[in-house]
Amino acid sequence: MIATVATVVAGLIAAAVVVMGTSFFWAPAVAAGFGIPGTPVEDRAFRSWAQVKGNRDIGTGLLLLVVLVGGTPQLLGAAMVVAAVMPVADAVTVAAAGGPRATVYGVHAATAAVMVLVGLVLLLA
Repeated sequence: MIATVATVVAGLIAAAVVVMGTSFFWAPAVAAGFGIPGTPVEDRAFRSWAQVKGNRDIGTGLLLLVVLVGGTPQLLGAAMVVAAVMPVADAVTVAAAGGPRATVYGVHAATAAVMVLVGLVLLLA
């Protein structure tokens, strides 16, 4: 039962990451919510960097969905734990930029923690 819940949560996270990644293309102002103060969302160079992050998110989410569909729960768990490196790196980036602690911990670190927890549950399934 718990493995099924963890698998559903993993799927929801993967889908959310894809949606977040696409938002950098259709709503670049969402990048301001990433947590870096003074984000110049209208700057062309910044938009290019935001699209790099969007591409990373889309690729990561799709990869997790492929593993969810074609792999074992343990493989999905390992992928979730490894993919949690990205929100940890995002938390460090936002913190280094002087971003709000609520975003550092409440968004990025919390996402990483949930991903690791789900991953560990699946690894032990």
